[in-house]
Amino acid sequence: MASTEPQGSLSIEVCHAHQAGIWHRALTLPGGACVGDALEQSGFCLAFPDVDPARAGVGVYGVRCDIGHVLHDGDRVEVYRPLVFDPKESRRRRAQHKAAAARKS
Repeated sequence: MASTEPQGSLSIEVCHAHQAGIWHRALTLPGGACVGDALEQSGFCLAFPDVDPARAGVGVYGVRCDIGHVLHDGDRVEVYRPLVFDPKESRRRRAQHKAAAARKS
């Protein structure tokens, strides 16, 4: 009977952009590993004990996913950080500035 267990290993990168720069680790995980496994093996929680990846949000190549997402070879796991500003508020302010500049012209 053939095994249903994933075979092989995965080359994964875990990264996190923070105020001081970009933290990243390359690692090899067994087939079937998930985002949570990558975070644990990378040492992310030791490097950033104040960041809860589940709360901050994680993704693979810019696509948000959950901690249980199964990884594929070559995936880049990203731990996001909270927005410093509200994008809707920024768009509103730009529109106000543009309208004010048009009135002055």
